Amino acid sequence: MPTCNHCGSYVSNAFVRVFADESGQIRACPECSANAGIAEVTLSRADS
Repeated sequence: MPTCNHCGSYVSNAFVRVFADESGQIRACPECSANAGIAEVTLSRADS
């Protein structure tokens, strides 16, 4: 079962296909980020 690497919440396989980085990490999800900003938060957390 895939989970967000930031908060540990469950994410769907479809979410992983869209938002995972090249190594398969999920750095933001609807539980720990605003839905409208998930892509931006993912990029900012990847840079940290």
